[in-house]
Amino acid sequence: MRGPSGRIARFRRRLHPGRNPIARAGDRVEALLLMLVVAGALLAVPFAAAFGSDTYAAQTTRAQEERTTRHPATAVSLTAASGQTYGTDGAGAPADQTTVEAAWFDARGARHTGEVLADAGSPAGTRVSVWLDQHGELTSEPLSPSASAADGVFAAILLWVAVTGALAGLYGAVRFVVSRFHAAAWDRAWAQARHDSRF
Repeated sequence: MRGPSGRIARFRRRLHPGRNPIARAGDRVEALLLMLVVAGALLAVPFAAAFGSDTYAAQTTRAQEERTTRHPATAVSLTAASGQTYGTDGAGAPADQTTVEAAWFDARGARHTGEVLADAGSPAGTRVSVWLDQHGELTSEPLSPSASAADGVFAAILLWVAVTGALAGLYGAVRFVVSRFHAAAWDRAWAQARHDSRF
């Protein structure tokens, strides 16, 4: 039987060999382990969901702290930006920004300088939006609520995949060992059959 129904039937037979007289001890070991893998994957769901929820809560707390300790500001470039762009993606494709020396003032009026990202080829005096920490130093933008939610979902999926992958790897290793035992048993049976046929 071919197609999805055939694969489902084979999976059911592998999962539950039942009273099949030709089912070997190794087949029953595989079936038991496969049941444990399926059960483990299902049981991992609530744990992964709880882990994702905890991650989301932690990231939400972090986002709230960052929003209270960071604030937006405007920096002014001191030199013209280079026309050479700064690659930001994994493929190495160029972006439309590059680093440039700039100056800004913190909440107390103190002047700071440093490198910021500006549009490639922009002239000196270009205004650039930046984020500052409590000391007036450059920092990253506060974590957004959507990023916190995405981190929680990703953490839950990653944990579930890790647990399921470990169980699947264990099943694959045991199945490989069992198949080697089965092959050795077949070799011994054929050798015995050839030996008996000579008499």
